[in-house]
Amino acid sequence: MARICDEIDDENGNRNAFPMELLTQGADHAAAVLLGCLLVRDWPDGTHSAVRIVETEAYDQNDPASHTYHGRSERNRAMFGPAGHAYVYFTYGMHYCVNVTAGADGFGCGVLIRAGEPIEGVEHMTQLRGGRTGAQLTNGPAKLCQALAIDKSLYGHDLRMPPLRLVRASLREDERIGRTPRIGISKAADRPRRLIIMAIRMCRKAR
Repeated sequence: MARICDEIDDENGNRNAFPMELLTQGADHAAAVLLGCLLVRDWPDGTHSAVRIVETEAYDQNDPASHTYHGRSERNRAMFGPAGHAYVYFTYGMHYCVNVTAGADGFGCGVLIRAGEPIEGVEHMTQLRGGRTGAQLTNGPAKLCQALAIDKSLYGHDLRMPPLRLVRASLREDERIGRTPRIGISKAADRPRRLIIMAIRMCRKAR
């Protein structure tokens, strides 16, 4: 995989800009597109940390489990905006989670980033996670936000721009996308809107 600095600028010179039109076809499509892509956090000292997105969940306003199910509010307004922005929310009185907005502008739709694989800038993430290492750095939505210092200051942020950016990348040759019911919710939990990266060899063993 190419390093972050090897990615191509867009026509406006925005480094590593993600083609947001890929996210406008709805939450389920966006949840698949985002797998394998990078979420990059630019730090004030000029360095960055990056995680590879390996688990997502799709939500939209027709879904009883979605924050947008009961319509637009001050809390969820970002989800009704254009695709490719950050919807950050606080949960359980202690954790932040981040969604990438998706779908058409005006339709409440987004993708929860549930887990990532640390790729670059691990030292920064380890410090923010209190010394935790390996999979424990970013193997949950709240852990990922803590490792990348994602909080309400990034609410509505355009993910084509620093300090939090999406970088497009592909699945590896030995990977495919698996779908399962969502976890950690009580409503519409049986819908197969949780997407994960699976190794092809693991899929073959499961048959």
